[in-house]
Amino acid sequence: MAVDDVDGTLAAMGPRLRAAREHHGATLAGVSCATGISTSTLSRIETGRRRPTLEMLLQLAKEYGVSLDELAGTVPAPAAEPRARAPLSFGEDKTVLPLTRYVGGLHAHKHVLPAGEDRPARPRQVSHDGYEWLCVLYGRLWLALGGHDLILTPGDVAEFDTRTPHGVANAGPGAPVEYLIMFGPQGERLRPRTPPAVGHGSRRSNHDQGGREAKP
Repeated sequence: MAVDDVDGTLAAMGPRLRAAREHHGATLAGVSCATGISTSTLSRIETGRRRPTLEMLLQLAKEYGVSLDELAGTVPAPAAEPRARAPLSFGEDKTVLPLTRYVGGLHAHKHVLPAGEDRPARPRQVSHDGYEWLCVLYGRLWLALGGHDLILTPGDVAEFDTRTPHGVANAGPGAPVEYLIMFGPQGERLRPRTPPAVGHGSRRSNHDQGGREAKP
């Protein structure tokens, strides 16, 4: 495997490990107790500030009930549907597709939540170091941010400090929801370089700038 491929695989490990832990319903503290890996180390691995060792990956894969191939994104895709980079799928719950190839700093990934039949429960919330920018591409996303509940639709954007408890769920029965996440593990934020348009409305939506606060 070339150096670039190794870097890309390791860069994808953070969001995949985080998604696997959230799917497993575990906290960083709980995983730390189960594996002996410190919470600070787990947090740095998930946010791309530290590369996991093989021993750590084996422990975490066993704890989350996933394979190393799934964590590395090396599960072969069907020949009729080739992919440049395989996503990590958790059955019918979530698919995560990393979009960046480097370790550390701002990185992006795409999430897909499948259609649900029943009214979802309020999203389970987590918190960790970093800063997140989220943009909905398709469907209706329920963002539980601290004590607020926001329903985001295509084109809506939310940005927040991830030390604030947060969680998401599909708010639209019968249709999937797709959204992009740009995450800064050390609090990095996006820096707009163009002035806001005069006389035009904005659809930005976050807990500081309005949004639609409602229950699905």
